[in-house]
Amino acid sequence: MRLVLIGPPGSGKGTQAESLKQRLELTYIGTGDILREAITRGTEIGKQAAPLIAQGRLVPDAIVNEVVADLFHGPNRPEKFVTDGYPRTLAQANSFDTLLRQEFLPLTAVIHLTIDDKEVEKRMLDRKRDDDNGETIRERLREFHKNTDALVEHYRKQCLVRDVPATGTKEEVFANILRVLGV
Repeated sequence: MRLVLIGPPGSGKGTQAESLKQRLELTYIGTGDILREAITRGTEIGKQAAPLIAQGRLVPDAIVNEVVADLFHGPNRPEKFVTDGYPRTLAQANSFDTLLRQEFLPLTAVIHLTIDDKEVEKRMLDRKRDDDNGETIRERLREFHKNTDALVEHYRKQCLVRDVPATGTKEEVFANILRVLGV
């Protein structure tokens, strides 16, 4: 199974990705983790990404795409995976599509965790990270929708999107994901 997980901040993507990884024995692909590892190892990509991450800025698509391509071209290429946070933009999705075609690894599904922005804001204020306040949360949601609405439509045209409400308990959401996947 090859899955892409898409959802706004606070929708439970990380929790669901971890559950999918364990239940379906998938490789977890989180670009944040991959970039941090590249920084720790002092790779060329790590050196490019480090100052951007330190400033809280998004790493450009070209760098993120390169890091993902390196993973799939490497000796530990994942056959079954779940991505969390990648692709984040339409440009990243196009690059990922090309990469997966070259590697003969078609996607199984794109799980789109759907949740109302007001509920996201409430959840994020409740979990209370230092940088979570109403305005920063709304800005993150605006950025998410700006990039992700086109991304979801891209995958919808390929008949890959499975909409799953990200409401209820994490167990209920997970059960709904498994149901739409038919497992």
